[in-house]
Amino acid sequence: MTLPRRSPLFALLALLLFGLLLPVRLAAAAVVATPAAAPAPTKSVEQWGVFELALKGPAEGNPFTEVRFSAVFTHLDRSVEVQGFYDGEGVYRVRFMPELQGAWSYETRSNRWPLTGKNGLFTVVPPSAGNHGPVRVRNTYHFGYADGTPYRQVGTTSYSWHHRDEAMEASTLRTLSTAPFNKLRMCVFPQDHGSDKAPPPRFPYAGTPPHSWDFSRFNPEFFRHLEKRVVELGALGIEADLILFHPYGKNWNFDTMSAADDERYLRYLTARLSAFRNVWWSVANEYDFIRTKTEADMDRYFQLLVECDPYHHLRSIHNGFNIYDHRKPWVTHASIQNGCAVEDVHSAQLYRDVWRKPVVFDEVKYEGDVGSRWGQLSGREMVHRFWCGTVAGTYVGHSECFQKPDSVLWLGQGVALHGESPARLAFLRRIMDESPAEGIEPVDKWQKPYMGGKAGEFYLLYFGHETPSSWQFLLYKNGVTDGLEYEVDVIDTWNMTITPVEGRFVTKRKDNYHYLDASGRSVALPGREGMALRIRKVGGQAVTPLSGPPVE
Repeated sequence: MTLPRRSPLFALLALLLFGLLLPVRLAAAAVVATPAAAPAPTKSVEQWGVFELALKGPAEGNPFTEVRFSAVFTHLDRSVEVQGFYDGEGVYRVRFMPELQGAWSYETRSNRWPLTGKNGLFTVVPPSAGNHGPVRVRNTYHFGYADGTPYRQVGTTSYSWHHRDEAMEASTLRTLSTAPFNKLRMCVFPQDHGSDKAPPPRFPYAGTPPHSWDFSRFNPEFFRHLEKRVVELGALGIEADLILFHPYGKNWNFDTMSAADDERYLRYLTARLSAFRNVWWSVANEYDFIRTKTEADMDRYFQLLVECDPYHHLRSIHNGFNIYDHRKPWVTHASIQNGCAVEDVHSAQLYRDVWRKPVVFDEVKYEGDVGSRWGQLSGREMVHRFWCGTVAGTYVGHSECFQKPDSVLWLGQGVALHGESPARLAFLRRIMDESPAEGIEPVDKWQKPYMGGKAGEFYLLYFGHETPSSWQFLLYKNGVTDGLEYEVDVIDTWNMTITPVEGRFVTKRKDNYHYLDASGRSVALPGREGMALRIRKVGGQAVTPLSGPPVE
């Protein structure tokens, strides 16, 4: 019997088909023979907490530049790739801040076999008390935590507090634990100021100070210490506003790194720190004084932060003379140095109108007695500027510079507060916490006293340096109708007293266009500076809702 002959083309097709099907058959056989078990859950972590995975990997060569390491975290149909980092001694870490509760899985990726394909499961549980998540922009001009809790910024600055010895840093934390501040501006790189008497105990790069650095090799000990302090601030309810570049480190030349070095630094820093919920990014302090960088460099740094930070923490930049264009999309809020603008409430409101973003006057000069013009505010003047910023619908920052025998300034080194303003700022924060959750908005931009609040519901009037003996009850007619009832408190911003005014005030039309009053009734005042009024609706007709941008 003769078999039919097959053409060479037929044989070639048969071989190709066999080659395609063989891997599939072998894979199917492997699944049947040795079914892959799902990895067991390794741990649980709270929402907005930190899940950390540590793996051993190669230590030879330069792991900072030669090894790529990341992990993909997945929950239902959501996946997030997070960059890992080398932490020295052959240890690689990846950190993840889960923003959703439930079951998550992960799988690592790398260009080195010991680090790739590692997978596991973990469960995200509800946040613990005090964990409200990261701070976000809310209602266009204000802030709020991720869980909806309002965040009302009362910040301070201590540039190099975490570049000191253990005792000094511990003292700073003790001071902050009883201070009113919920944000601290601090530099990643050390500053020259104070370094002659208290030199930094560690530096961010391998090498020998002052100038012999290998910018391709980080010093993990430096960054571990920074992380420790950020976590400790978080435990105190304080946001760490990290300043990434500044012009005041001439002793060490960290402002002269190349563009490639700058990028490597930002990628490493965000990989290590972005999983901590209390982190903010400030691209630079007095960016226009950094002569080795351009505004295009600043734009590039912002863009890198957008790319590298999967959680999109708040991003700002701080000016010297030249104000950055805060309209750019990568800027989440304005960080301003301008004490005169915040004291002139109408000018402060202009910043809001132009940028339509939260405005924080992080530097309005400082309380102190040093010879420099920026460190001579009285406590009264510092408190005054905070109140001006508050009723303008903006936010203000504090610091202080008092000459002491040890030459330790809070602005540079931290340790202790000596001024008169912190207690009064704690009082202001109490007033802010009792204000509408949506934030304080400018109400009447044309009249004095300065007036902010939520039209129809809540008002803060601030008289500043004026010393009236009375104020005729008069409200700008925006969301206000006849027959509304209000209660009034007289606030002494310096002596920290709140005195209720007897009786209620009922609105009545004063004219057909602008204002309503309370039948000519006046509020008695003591004729001192720094007085304020708080007016709260307590009865009468419903207030007409205000139009405005939706809640973000």
